[in-house]
Amino acid sequence: MKINIAAPTTGQQKVIEIDDEKRLQNLYERRVSQEVDGDVLGEEFAGYVFRVSGGNDKQGFPMRQGVLTNTRVRLLCAKGHKCYRPRRSGERKRKSVRGCIVGQDISVLNLVVTKMGDNPVPGLTDEPVPRRLGPKRANKIRKLFNLEKEDDVRKYVIARTFTNKAGKEVRKAPKIQRLVTPLTLQRKRARKAAKMNSVLRNKEEAAAYKKVVAQRLAEQKEARRSLISKRRSTRKSAKLAGDGK
Repeated sequence: MKINIAAPTTGQQKVIEIDDEKRLQNLYERRVSQEVDGDVLGEEFAGYVFRVSGGNDKQGFPMRQGVLTNTRVRLLCAKGHKCYRPRRSGERKRKSVRGCIVGQDISVLNLVVTKMGDNPVPGLTDEPVPRRLGPKRANKIRKLFNLEKEDDVRKYVIARTFTNKAGKEVRKAPKIQRLVTPLTLQRKRARKAAKMNSVLRNKEEAAAYKKVVAQRLAEQKEARRSLISKRRSTRKSAKLAGDGK
């Protein structure tokens, strides 16, 4: 069985192969996210503690957290599920996945270092790999360099210089995200002002509409009142003319 060990603190990883069944017996029946003592893998890992993060069986099917078996099962997967990428909207598919319990048919087991031992392991914890890319978000840059709110974040961006194909020295730096500048504040004020103007304009238009509706209703009432009075006057004149005959 191949053991893929990763050390997040140094950014290194190491692959070792164990064929001794007695040593592998200590890994069997362990679940994903359980911790394992480093003495199980060998004397060089004494004092280390590892966490089982996953693995693949001999046919390449990945282990999936929450499937409490040491065999392969077929699950109906949908969007958002692990080990599945939908090709169409609303698509569901039955996929083969490996249970989260380590068994004999596992070919590669992934471990993560959670506690360092006393002795450094060559190729794993001896020399840290420098990060190629720095943080991009403004608050994360402040956190990395312990900056105050008044400090200019743009001066602390981690950039790299390299020679391009044309032979020119090029400096490449990430675009800072969520950076609050006078321009962004101005745009925020403009959006707020536009929203307030829209609310006021809607109120004025609603008031004008109500006024027009009330005026039309008053005109209709007046027209109906005059029509009724005309009818009454014509009836009265017709009645008087009939009595005169």
